[in-house]
Amino acid sequence: MGEKLHATQIDLPEEIRVSVIQLLNQSLATALDLKTQVKQAHWNVKGPQFVALHGLFDEMAGELDGFVDDIAERVTALGGAALGTARVAAAVSALPEYPADIQDGLDHVRALADRYAPFAKRVRAAIAEADELGDADTADLYTGISRAIDKRLWFLEAHLQAPR
Repeated sequence: MGEKLHATQIDLPEEIRVSVIQLLNQSLATALDLKTQVKQAHWNVKGPQFVALHGLFDEMAGELDGFVDDIAERVTALGGAALGTARVAAAVSALPEYPADIQDGLDHVRALADRYAPFAKRVRAAIAEADELGDADTADLYTGISRAIDKRLWFLEAHLQAPR
């Protein structure tokens, strides 16, 4: 991030803010990508669990929208520019592309679980990194996101753990 930060009275040194902003912008891209992948599942799910999964996926996308906004606002509060376009998200996201050829509800559940798990891992790593940088507020932001993502992963995996 070569641009100059905006002035702020937040008492974190500029070099710390630059590092935290880079961390947050990476998370922003990945969270945006995850949200669009959840919407992909929401729009295309088929099968006997359609109504329940369609609603669950929409709820999950809405929750991710809130996290995206929280992350972007933390970037700007620290004096940075939130980098949240679709092109940036596609270029920077840590997630694999969502499969375009699935329709079955449980296939979507599996694909989303396979994306929520690495996102959860990255969020936990970001907690530690923000903490090491001395930014307890950003670490706390990530902690809240981590709890919610783990809960959603549990919801997804519960569909896959039922005996058949």
